[in-house]
Amino acid sequence: MPNPVIISAAVEGMVDEAVVCRLIACVGGHPGPVYGKNGKPPLRQKITGYNNAGRHAPWIVLVDLNSDAQCAPMLRQNWLPTPAQRLCFRVAVRQVEAWLMADAGAMAAFLGVAKRQIPADPEAIPNAKAAMVNLARASRRREIRADMVPREGSGRTVGPAYASRMIEYAQTHWRPEVAAQRAEEGQRAPVAMRHEGPQPLAFRPPSAQGSHIGLDPGLVDEDQTLRIEAVLQGQPALPSPRDVGASPFKREQRFF
Repeated sequence: MPNPVIISAAVEGMVDEAVVCRLIACVGGHPGPVYGKNGKPPLRQKITGYNNAGRHAPWIVLVDLNSDAQCAPMLRQNWLPTPAQRLCFRVAVRQVEAWLMADAGAMAAFLGVAKRQIPADPEAIPNAKAAMVNLARASRRREIRADMVPREGSGRTVGPAYASRMIEYAQTHWRPEVAAQRAEEGQRAPVAMRHEGPQPLAFRPPSAQGSHIGLDPGLVDEDQTLRIEAVLQGQPALPSPRDVGASPFKREQRFF
């Protein structure tokens, strides 16, 4: 088995870094350097440089949709209409917290709330971060409330250790493959995990380009599934007629 291919990334913040590293690991890659982590404006300023790097090595760029555009395709078009072949540009609708909530069981256990309290359709929430704080406010665990809920009169939107708690959850509790199974009606998560022979886990790969493990240039939005591919070197993947444990996803789906 060859060593995992290193996949570099660029993200808005530290929570996004934990999420993207978890996704890379899930598809059999190895997280490389993660750039950015200083908000969205600097990331956009450097997107051309990241795209150029994606012409030579696997890259993934992750940004939140927030209210910057009406939909993910519009944000994609504004930022990077022509992505490099080996760069994958991902848009979280509307914040990456929506992805984390999609693993409802793990989220409920981590926060100390009932599973029924986790939103059924996280991507429909205008402000998933605020929803996360409200969940923490209802937690049975005092330490969760103290870390994630802002103190009264602080003027802050999140608690003093909100980011640390989200990083902890993403690294040690969040299960992308479980979140991907929430594919009923509005809770679709168009990420299909599959095993194919000796290959590592892959997120619904298209045909491979060349003989390397890479990130497909496809962009995540309402009309596209995640196209991160993890393929043994020298063994290009072929499109699979079906994904084990998951049916093909429709165009209106959006998630990872």
